[in-house]
Amino acid sequence: MRSLGTLFKLRRGRKGRVHVTDVLAYLYLAAGVIVMFGPVLWLVASSFKTPAGLLEFPPTFLPYSQSETLVEGYDDPLPLFDVTFEDGTVQRLAQVRRIGIQATMVDPNDPGETIGVNIDQRESVREIRFAWNNYIDPLQRFNFVTYLRNSVVVTVTATLITLLVNSMAAFGLSKYKFRGRNAVFLVIIGTLMIPISVILVPIYLVITEVGWINNLWGVIIPGAATPTGVFLLRQYMLTIPDQLLDAGRIDGASEWRIYWQIVLPLAAPAMAVLAIFSVMWRWNDFLWPLIVLTRSELFTLQVGLNAFQGELNVQWHYVLAMTVLTLLPVTLVFAFLQRFITTGIASSGVKQ
Repeated sequence: MRSLGTLFKLRRGRKGRVHVTDVLAYLYLAAGVIVMFGPVLWLVASSFKTPAGLLEFPPTFLPYSQSETLVEGYDDPLPLFDVTFEDGTVQRLAQVRRIGIQATMVDPNDPGETIGVNIDQRESVREIRFAWNNYIDPLQRFNFVTYLRNSVVVTVTATLITLLVNSMAAFGLSKYKFRGRNAVFLVIIGTLMIPISVILVPIYLVITEVGWINNLWGVIIPGAATPTGVFLLRQYMLTIPDQLLDAGRIDGASEWRIYWQIVLPLAAPAMAVLAIFSVMWRWNDFLWPLIVLTRSELFTLQVGLNAFQGELNVQWHYVLAMTVLTLLPVTLVFAFLQRFITTGIASSGVKQ
């Protein structure tokens, strides 16, 4: 309560009173945090659960699992249960076997005598246990390093090409005046209304003719130019004064040098925002790599995760664990570039 009062003190007016709008604002922000980060926290916690723990109902947030103990005379660990007898006494026993509604149990301290117990009389002993094998086993059996390398190559290369192509297009549409400039820009923006499913077949036919099937270039090049990136950078570059470019031309700078040494450094916040978007788009892309790539040594991480999904069984504990690992690179990129997001997006909608 003390920390909450300190937090509200920052929002108090001159009379030191907490207004109802302050309470509503914090409730709204707290709800937003839960909605946005709650599923991520649930994903991380579930990635440490056993297959049986994932199927429990009602589900639990923390990775609880059945407690086990080694009992003399038995090779494998036995599950522990708290058994309530008819006289009301409770004893912790280990289960040897179960047949129907009857369970055969032994006292771990005196395993010489077996005890028959109705399953309704027992309650499982549970403890928080992290299933680290969810991460270790796939790394040993799954070509994680190969898929990771392919994803890094595709993401980094596609992002660099996206930044270069989109920034050059935005530079031309924002700093050069020519007939039809606005029409070209409207056509580029209009492509945002075309569903990706409509252009999949034409793009696939082009990639086939070029010979980029089962080639990482077939994944990288089709998404290099994005209308969102052109719009974002063009709007930001409109805020750069034309006098700076004219000064460079007077000093004898070429158009390429003006673009490279004047415009790009000034557009760094918008470039950082586009870099974040591009990394998320390329890293999380699943459909297009699945269509273009059929050889497992060329799979990206998102396509490789599909290997854990069989016809009759889905290894959800492995899928969740590998999904957490695939989130780490995007999280690091976002943490490094997030300070540019507000500046880049806010300035992209302002025209001088």
